[in-house]
Amino acid sequence: MKKFAIEIKWGIIFTIVALLWMFLEKQLGWHDELIAKQAIYTNFFGIIAIIVYVLAIRDKKKNFYQGDMTWTQGFISGMVVSVVVAILSPLAQYISLEVISPEYFPNVIDYAVENGSMTRENAEAYFNLKSYIIQSFFFSLVVGIVTSAIIALFLRSRK
Repeated sequence: MKKFAIEIKWGIIFTIVALLWMFLEKQLGWHDELIAKQAIYTNFFGIIAIIVYVLAIRDKKKNFYQGDMTWTQGFISGMVVSVVVAILSPLAQYISLEVISPEYFPNVIDYAVENGSMTRENAEAYFNLKSYIIQSFFFSLVVGIVTSAIIALFLRSRK
């Protein structure tokens, strides 16, 4: 476990940052009066997510590998961060959507129906806690692994 302490730390940091982002979205009105913009604006979190992964892998390189890290080592480190984030994602989704912004689902369902992009039945099937927990678990794994592969390429030591 001590071997992956840095990754666990950064997985927790990522989750806290994601919760802070959800709080920011809520405060900026993206979950109610500006719900039409939420799907676009939420993508800016991707920049923050990349920064957190860069900091995590850089931390591993500096403090575990003493500045000499291969691509494989960096990639594995990022994968472990992704697994930690995925494991924490159900809790993060619960806190985000039941505590921080409990009105998000009713608002986004109403918006999707009023906009004509979904029937109420389809919107309710898609916009719910169970669906979001499943989506966030797999999304965090897949995107985290791809992101880790790319970041590890840039942060690897060159001989």
